[in-house]
Amino acid sequence: MATLCPAWGPADPSLPSQWLSLLLLLLWLGPLATPGMEDAAFPHLGESSQLPPRACPPRCSCPRADTVDCNGLDLRVFPDNITRAAQHLSLQNNQLQELPYNELSRLSSLRTLNLHNNLISSEGLPDEAFESLTQLQHIYMAQNKLSVAPQFLPRSLRVADLAANQMMEIFPLTFGEKPALRSVYLHNNQLNNAGLPPDAFHGSEAIATLSLSSNRLSYLPPSLPPSLERLHLQNNLISKVPRGALSRQTQLRELYLQHNQLTDNGLDATTFSKLHSLEYLDLSHNQLATVPAGLPQTLAVLHLGRNRIRRVEAARLRRVRGLRYLLLQHNELGSSGLPTGVLRPLQGLHTLHLYGNGLDRVPLALPRRLHTLVLPHNRVAALGARDLASTPGLAELNLAYNRLASARVHRQAFHRLRSLRSLDLAGNQLTRLPMGLPTGLRALRLQRNQLRVLEPEPLAGLEQLRELSLAHNRLRVGDIGPGTWHELQALQVRGRLVSHAVPTPPMVATHPCHLP
Repeated sequence: MATLCPAWGPADPSLPSQWLSLLLLLLWLGPLATPGMEDAAFPHLGESSQLPPRACPPRCSCPRADTVDCNGLDLRVFPDNITRAAQHLSLQNNQLQELPYNELSRLSSLRTLNLHNNLISSEGLPDEAFESLTQLQHIYMAQNKLSVAPQFLPRSLRVADLAANQMMEIFPLTFGEKPALRSVYLHNNQLNNAGLPPDAFHGSEAIATLSLSSNRLSYLPPSLPPSLERLHLQNNLISKVPRGALSRQTQLRELYLQHNQLTDNGLDATTFSKLHSLEYLDLSHNQLATVPAGLPQTLAVLHLGRNRIRRVEAARLRRVRGLRYLLLQHNELGSSGLPTGVLRPLQGLHTLHLYGNGLDRVPLALPRRLHTLVLPHNRVAALGARDLASTPGLAELNLAYNRLASARVHRQAFHRLRSLRSLDLAGNQLTRLPMGLPTGLRALRLQRNQLRVLEPEPLAGLEQLRELSLAHNRLRVGDIGPGTWHELQALQVRGRLVSHAVPTPPMVATHPCHLP
């Protein structure tokens, strides 16, 4: 056994032989009695002294030596025999009301702590609860009963989820001084501006995602981290963005401000001008009367639906030539709301959404590359021969629930739309099928019109048509001319000719943006 401690071998005359034997015995047995070594690898001691298997809390599962999963066990008391080697502990979906400091302080190796969906209150959370968790990277405490945030979270933190509590206040060291922190989720709480200190994120220069949606903020918080890439502030009471509040957020790519109380007076020409990386801006469901000034040229999606915009000014869109999606549904755009050519500079525009305005004609001189034009529930009463001539690449056109009559739809209105694949004319006043339909058409929706006759001529050449909706018109079987269906070899869906069923909602063109 001299190999265990060669410096104290039998050749050393300074140690009596009995002390040497005792010392070697203690060196052999010592690790068995050392605290915190439950999971150490021990030498084989024979069958009579075999160590028991590593302990796991009752009813929990421990699939790995560093993982303890106690999810959904209706626990009311924090387990008291969790191994100190645990790095990942899940206690979500239980009935815990408090966290005992003594138990947490033992678990200094924890990297992930999941307490989602419990009953933990601020009274049940000691100020020093997480003090010993110096390696903690992910903490999930959403859906609990916290009224204030923990005063201290570890410096090692990377993700903090405290959403869906009842928090009215956070503290400087809750999220401050966390150099590795990347994501903070505080949505669905009761935070107002007074509960959010100016230095709330001081020293945390890596935060990329911050969610403060569904709180009680009345203005945009100052001193937000300059590292932000995604900022969620929807569903608050924000009426103003203070000057300079977003001047340092040059990496911000997504900004969500929908469902607030923003007016034109709450914004100025510098509000968004410094956001040199911004791609997605959602200002829907506010009280804006005009398109905001100073929009960054990097913008790809601008959502202005559900405001009070009456007119779009060309100067406000001059810088955003790369805009791909412009969403203006449910505003107050009337006959002069979109002047001729006002959108023409948006050379990359893919989708224009104008649902539910007061437009009496299709906007003229639209961008040539426009792919989707959504215009249902307006007052469009006529289509001229050249109204759609500026958009030869249009693939999806929705003019449902307007005032179109057959006599005012020119026979060449769709002639130039050779890329058109979907045409929705439902809910108008058409008495016959339009002429000159593009041969590449795959979906034609004409339900809820006043069609009295169906003849083969307008359908000639529509060999790719798969869907034809004709329900809720005035057609009878005898009103269909011979040979009408002859060329529609690809037809897969044909709407009922006569129907008294409960009406279905109008179909709205789809696009990759979420539209409430």
